[in-house]
Amino acid sequence: MTELTELQYAFDTFYFLMCGALVMWMAAGFTMLESGLVRAKNTAEILTKNVALYAIACIMYMLVGYQIMYGSAEAGWMPSLSFMIGAENTADAMVGDDAPYYSVMSDFFFQVVFVATCMSIVSGAVAERMKLWAFLAFAVVMTGFIYPVQGYWKWGSGWLNEAGFLDFAGSGVVHMAGAAAALAGVLLLGARKGKYGPNGQINPIPGANMPLAALGTLILWLGWFGFNGGSQLKMSTFDDANAVAAIFVNTNMAAAGGLVAALLLARGLFGKADLTMALNGALAGLVAITAEPLTPSAGLSTLIGAIGGVLVVFSILAFDKLKIDDPVGALSVHGVVGIWGLLAVCLSNSDATLGAQLLGIGAIFAWVFFASLIVWGIIKVVFGLRVSEEEEYNGVDTAECGLEAYPEFTRGKVS
Repeated sequence: MTELTELQYAFDTFYFLMCGALVMWMAAGFTMLESGLVRAKNTAEILTKNVALYAIACIMYMLVGYQIMYGSAEAGWMPSLSFMIGAENTADAMVGDDAPYYSVMSDFFFQVVFVATCMSIVSGAVAERMKLWAFLAFAVVMTGFIYPVQGYWKWGSGWLNEAGFLDFAGSGVVHMAGAAAALAGVLLLGARKGKYGPNGQINPIPGANMPLAALGTLILWLGWFGFNGGSQLKMSTFDDANAVAAIFVNTNMAAAGGLVAALLLARGLFGKADLTMALNGALAGLVAITAEPLTPSAGLSTLIGAIGGVLVVFSILAFDKLKIDDPVGALSVHGVVGIWGLLAVCLSNSDATLGAQLLGIGAIFAWVFFASLIVWGIIKVVFGLRVSEEEEYNGVDTAECGLEAYPEFTRGKVS
């Protein structure tokens, strides 16, 4: 190993770790966003969910998920079952064109925070009426087994990768997968009490803390630079450094386009600037560009994000009409717009084909949705999914956590 190779290895490992730390910070973003969009009486429980799912994801991915995803043969359908992270690179391996250029442990760290991001998507969609321990039981299976299988298909060089399916940083592998798992849970769980009335009536249930929701969105926006930028995997060469810079710019522009488009559309539809739609518009732009943040121009990235922002507004309204209750808009932001992001790859990447993208969309959604439906169903039979009607009315904070996030405001009241 030459001194230059050692320096590049150290630099790319450090870059990978810092991008992973940015993605880990997205856990705080999801936590703040979701705690802002639920009612005060359910805040402590959603906070508990988010911090606990992160820890569970780390443990399960270490024990089994990482090796399922990356320790199996190329071009396969089903991965092999093996355990723990594996051996670290040695200096003797640092020769030849296929020599590793970052630490195995840095790769594990970067990948594990993606798993937690996927699971965070689920927590918001099932908020305010699911039992805490039912959710955490699902998190064990999702992060240890369901997510790694479809991750292997694409990023672990499985059959989807061989078929030409492109997903640079995870519009499908992370975001659509999380939404598919969430949809299965929401369908079995049902809507919150009072959300839908007779004759198609939809009753808005405002969140308790819009400053937290806005803060959470901005934290996610920041973390996404690590999410997409880190997926370049290295930046120690001239071309990779330029690529990372382009990814950062395109990621930022897509978020901006999504926010402005959603804000303008909400103004046109409702006659008011809707903050929640604007926030979801920014996140939609970020999800949309995640499948291919390198090859578009900054202008095209803005347009891709703007289309995501428009889609998310109409999607949130459509799910409500279908009486599919999603308190934070996760199904729309990560599912519907995740699909759009995968299709948008064809606009700028000449290696993409519509057939391969549709194949990947169908395969990932079908696997995650039906596997999750089975797991949710078993949990429902064994433990039950939903809190009692009285517990839901009083708030899941006291029922599930034994404390309140805002005791001065909620004690003696039902918000």
